[in-house]
Amino acid sequence: MNSSELLLHPVRLRIVQAFLGDRTLTTAQLAEELSDVPTATLYRHVSLLSNAGVLEVVSERRVRGGVERTLALRVDAARVTPDELATLSTEQHAAMFRAYIAHLLTAFDEYLAAGAPDLVADGAGYSMSGLWLSDAEFAELGAELGQVFASRIGNTPTDDRRLRMFASVVIPQDVPRNEG
Repeated sequence: MNSSELLLHPVRLRIVQAFLGDRTLTTAQLAEELSDVPTATLYRHVSLLSNAGVLEVVSERRVRGGVERTLALRVDAARVTPDELATLSTEQHAAMFRAYIAHLLTAFDEYLAAGAPDLVADGAGYSMSGLWLSDAEFAELGAELGQVFASRIGNTPTDDRRLRMFASVVIPQDVPRNEG
């Protein structure tokens, strides 16, 4: 199974995203977070991700005669490579994008359902901007954003930190220019 098939199954995508932010979880904790996923299904998908090296066991402890494993995400293994992306068909890209958007919808619905949301106070939001950029300017913007994220990616959880999920979509557009 290639990375895109492995990672972009709706349940496996949700599992991977549950571990984002350098989280470690037991399968029981994961099952609580993904309570709508049947236990047998969840364990099957965790096993697939573990066997593929996407999830790794970071600790084990004995619990009532069994072994409870704490898992972590291997971020480097949870990516679809540019070479693999280049081999995907239009239909496969569309399926990947739908899975991505479906997860965003689910995550936002969960945020809204968790209580009385205050998007401003919570720092939540969504927006779309159009930027006229040459290929060089776009590459420069990507490098700048990479630096901004790299300066924070190593943050660890503390009492005053909240996990904030960032998602991005870049879609090139061929539109007529308003020449003035």
